Amino acid sequence: MDKDFVLKVGKNIKKYRIKKGLSQFKLAIEIDCTTSAISGIEIGRSDTTLTKINAIAKALDIEPYQLLQFEE
Repeated sequence: MDKDFVLKVGKNIKKYRIKKGLSQFKLAIEIDCTTSAISGIEIGRSDTTLTKINAIAKALDIEPYQLLQFEE
């Protein structure tokens, strides 16, 4: 697992989730997973699948590629 990449993706998920005004709980409900799974992804403790990235992006009303674009 590329820890740096996983951390960056998690940071983006958190950024967009907060921007949309969703709690981890509400996001978890929207994508049918647990709050601890969202937390683990956001802090880089757990990797995720492309399917989950797609579901998260849809719930956040963004395109999946936006979760993979990192600020320098």
